[in-house]
Amino acid sequence: MDSILHNLQIINEKIHRATLQNGRNPEDIKLVLATKTVSPERIITALSTGEKFIGENKIQEIISKYDDLQTVPHKKHFIGHLQTNKIKDIIKYDVACIESVDRLDLAQKLQQRLTLENKSMDILIQVNTSGESSKFGVRPENTLDLVRSIASMDRLHIKGLMTIGIFSDDHVKVRKCFKLLKQIRDQIAIQHIAGVEMKELSMGMSGDFEIAIEEGATIVRIGTAIFGKRIYPDSYYWNESK
Repeated sequence: MDSILHNLQIINEKIHRATLQNGRNPEDIKLVLATKTVSPERIITALSTGEKFIGENKIQEIISKYDDLQTVPHKKHFIGHLQTNKIKDIIKYDVACIESVDRLDLAQKLQQRLTLENKSMDILIQVNTSGESSKFGVRPENTLDLVRSIASMDRLHIKGLMTIGIFSDDHVKVRKCFKLLKQIRDQIAIQHIAGVEMKELSMGMSGDFEIAIEEGATIVRIGTAIFGKRIYPDSYYWNESK
């Protein structure tokens, strides 16, 4: 547990330094703890430091940890690929934001269920900026059309965009993904679409969050650098079809 506290301190120092070096306010960056496969006890240790957000990739983990995590205030983001048959559970188990809305039929079914339950949901639009077939997300050139289509759904509140950068040690390729997401965000923002905010850019994980902050990230999703390595690579958890 001490290692979690130590790692969190290091990550927050790096976030602080990266924001200041780029003329940004550290308070504008949200740290989402990527808690896939992490036990409730270890998550509670991290949240006890004042962290506010956790991000889960699979609804099964949200359900299994739900009762244990009720003891500490936090907000849940869903950051994995969402299957439409899991929508009911996403709503039931108090997810505050779905960062991975990437297709119209998913948005339509979310709208229907939220209307039925008289609830609303913050969402981000997931964009496939790397062009990899293994990644989910709307194609960059189709993002504006998807945003326009979802904007008319009163139960869904679009707050920005999300992407998963290419899994590569080549920082030029990684940075290109983040630059593209910001360009798309800026292009959508100038359209002034009613009901649409382009405040959030969720991009950057343990290996590339500092680059993401340099390119405008407002949300970084960090797990391994805080909780330690998992038995599978990140790509396993991001792609639910695996």
